[in-house]
Amino acid sequence: MILSPEILAILIVNSIFFIFASIAFFLDIKIFIYWDIEATTKRQYQLERESFLVSTIIKYIFIIKIPLFLFFIFTLDKISTLITGAMCGVGVVNATEYGIYLLIIKIINIYIFGLWLTIHYLDIKNINLPYTKIKFEFFIIAYIFFLIEIVLMWSMFNSLDVDKMVSCCGTLFSSSSASAIGDIIRIKTAIILSIFYGSAILMTILYKFRIKYLFSIINLIFLVISLISLISFFGTYIYELPTHHCPFCFLQSDYYYIGYLIYSLLFLGSFYGLRVGVLEILNEKTESSYKYSLIFNMLYVLIVTAYPVLYFIKNGVWL
Repeated sequence: MILSPEILAILIVNSIFFIFASIAFFLDIKIFIYWDIEATTKRQYQLERESFLVSTIIKYIFIIKIPLFLFFIFTLDKISTLITGAMCGVGVVNATEYGIYLLIIKIINIYIFGLWLTIHYLDIKNINLPYTKIKFEFFIIAYIFFLIEIVLMWSMFNSLDVDKMVSCCGTLFSSSSASAIGDIIRIKTAIILSIFYGSAILMTILYKFRIKYLFSIINLIFLVISLISLISFFGTYIYELPTHHCPFCFLQSDYYYIGYLIYSLLFLGSFYGLRVGVLEILNEKTESSYKYSLIFNMLYVLIVTAYPVLYFIKNGVWL
């Protein structure tokens, strides 16, 4: 295990969160089973007091966990200098068999935690607490995913070996790679860009006509195609190198940390898009989520589009 200050901070904070989340989980089960807002019994009053305590614990854990993801990515990039062969966070992720699964679970958890917070804030705004049972049921799922993340995180950091040679991002994200990444990079640019801009246009149309469930679905599609197009096309213009497809290197200072901005815009846009579907299921107002989703997604489109356009204006050729 590499005991850098950043890794120690992540492990300590997440261990504290695990302890409090576990306490909340056991209380959550009791509240979920016995909750009855219509009851006037002593047990119900006790459950109501406990529900505020549990909700507060969960709320602050999830609020901190979301930005902590960015610190995790920063940590991967920083400790990459200690791993033989690694040039960025990709090398650290690839250094153990747990890395890629941990990264995927962490991304999924961002959405799960954010959606739980959405339901929580809707619940406490109403004096009748209509979503209390729903949010505590949802927390059971969130806790399981959080537990998986904790196990994978300890396994990954414990398995890191500074003496083990790993493949650099240039090898992993290459058109000559025999992996799925190589297959993605080899897809024709015209096809990828057509789907990317087509989904952005379709999203705008669905926003205009307020087709809510389809709007949420197209956000998921847009998220996937955006990541694919970023790796295969737009990223090369950020690096100004036609052979460099790494989705981690532009998180570094050499590229003014632009990766943090574009990933934040992309995930905020897709989150608010998913939020539209959740709010519709709960029969709540969706207008602000519609607006934020479209704003963040279109800002993402404008920023990544600017790179190849400015490159062409500057050099008169495409990569």
